[in-house]
Amino acid sequence: MKPPASAPEVSASQASTSRIPGLDGLRAIAVTAVLIFHLMPGLLPGGYIGVDVFFVISGFLITTLLLREHQRTGRIALGSFWQRRARRLLPAIGVLVISCGAAAWLVGGDILVNLGWQVAGALSFSFNWLSIADGTSYFDHTTPELFRNLWSLAVEEQFYLLWPLLVLALLAIPRWRVRLAVVATLAAVSALAMAVLVVPGQDVTRVYFGTDTHSFGLTIGAALALAIARWPAGQSAWPRRVRMSLAPLGWMAIVGIGAIAMLMPSAGAAPYRGGLVLVALLAALVIAAASVPGAALGRLLDNAPMRWVGERSYGLYLWHWPAWVILAAALPTWQASDAGEWALGGLALTIAVVAATASYRFIEQPIRRKGLRATLVAYTRWWRQPRWRVVAAASVTVFIAATSTATLAAIAEDPGEGSAQHEIERGQAALALPSPEPTPEAPAVLPGGDQITAVGDSVMLAVVPELQQNFPGISVDAVVSRQMRTAPDLLRAQRDAGTLRSTVVLGLGTNGPISTQTLDEVRQIIGSDRQLVIVNVQAPRGWTDEVNATLHEFADRYRDVELANWQGAIQPQLHLLAGDQIHATSAGGVVYADALRGALQRLAELPPVLDLADYGLADLPQ
Repeated sequence: MKPPASAPEVSASQASTSRIPGLDGLRAIAVTAVLIFHLMPGLLPGGYIGVDVFFVISGFLITTLLLREHQRTGRIALGSFWQRRARRLLPAIGVLVISCGAAAWLVGGDILVNLGWQVAGALSFSFNWLSIADGTSYFDHTTPELFRNLWSLAVEEQFYLLWPLLVLALLAIPRWRVRLAVVATLAAVSALAMAVLVVPGQDVTRVYFGTDTHSFGLTIGAALALAIARWPAGQSAWPRRVRMSLAPLGWMAIVGIGAIAMLMPSAGAAPYRGGLVLVALLAALVIAAASVPGAALGRLLDNAPMRWVGERSYGLYLWHWPAWVILAAALPTWQASDAGEWALGGLALTIAVVAATASYRFIEQPIRRKGLRATLVAYTRWWRQPRWRVVAAASVTVFIAATSTATLAAIAEDPGEGSAQHEIERGQAALALPSPEPTPEAPAVLPGGDQITAVGDSVMLAVVPELQQNFPGISVDAVVSRQMRTAPDLLRAQRDAGTLRSTVVLGLGTNGPISTQTLDEVRQIIGSDRQLVIVNVQAPRGWTDEVNATLHEFADRYRDVELANWQGAIQPQLHLLAGDQIHATSAGGVVYADALRGALQRLAELPPVLDLADYGLADLPQ
């Protein structure tokens, strides 16, 4: 979700004294959580919180560097600061954009949708606001943007633009406690804005992407930097009570971050009403505990493997998501099975590790140490060696020219909408027209469309034309992103209005876990005089298996409930799905309608329930 904070801009001679202990190890933990969240769906439901850990690291690191510069020189060179930020971040992003843009052009299809504004957002550090303006959803998988992960880099860079100015204003305040109170207030306002603006059950992209609502991690890190700047450098000079209390708190904070990553999924209001703030506070505790000179936690986080990952975490973050999106588009059927999905994630991880390692070695480190111009000069001199000059110069020139041209071609070939969106809009258009009337010749064995009420999500919405064709007169209420928990209220309202028909079809579960209690409530609301068909789920999402198991078990339990096995029917024909492997094309809609017809047929063939009174057995125990 977000690129890791960049490494301190200090000279090699200063590195030994200026390096902040534990940050690389904490980066490694954060980026690992994000990688698992994206590449191994369902394994770590709260892995996205790695973004907020990175925000705290960034706020702490940047503020520490600004304070050190001011202490050393009596001023903050704003131009130099912003120049260092740009050369630290932009070259690696530039290579990412043209490389992945070219690969997207080769693959084609849904990943070209909105590529133009994505590239503009990536290179201008405005991806978050452009995404909000476009109305895209961070947690929507129907058409995943190629550079969606760069939203948080945009938040960081906007912070980098404004924060040095505020630090200068803070330094004009003589009392450090007042400075600390100002920054803490900024963090509280941002957290409160997120909590107030989030609406449970609705898309959270605005509060999640917003710089105003998601900057509390950055300011919490900054507040920690202001506090630690007051502490003396030597271990013996630290207050003993501080050293003694921070050690266990730091270890507990590490455990707390891990527990939240395992237990706090993105669905619901909890993350946005305190959950992410708690993650930021725990991350600040880890940094504080690791910063104590000689602390065991700092030494642990500084171990060689974690430092290696942490130093390359920026590249790992940049590359993993575009690699996964491109592979998923090129190999869409892999997501249909657990083995294929894990293989897809493993391949994306391999590409990310190789690309991040090369980026760190040949782009990030040389430019960070020498600057862009000096690095180009150094490479030019290397190319001038007789045996390398022609090959190296030609290879780099051809690569840049070819990938840039292919990226421009990819932008030009933007189809305007993804295949899933096309099918959903086709269903919405069908709903806007009068439903076909049932014909007198319709088979009497099955309920006609005028006897069916169907309630569903975007999967049902995409197949409305096929449902109307196969069940003329059917009443369909389907919208995007609907979850099962809304079904009781929707059905109760139709029942009370007298519009609920004798057969109810429920097609929900694509957008999140479901509970048996909700299904029981649905059955109670529709009553014993109505039959219920529940449609299972086809979606490469972590909760699919659990949702389907719950639906199957519920259908097996009751005589008047039948399962339409949409997943089983479409699995052998995944090419009939849109690029997201969730929504059906028109041909897939026929399969959906056939699966529903099979369920209705099984209900119609049930033998009548015996009335024991007809046999004089009414007094027998039931």
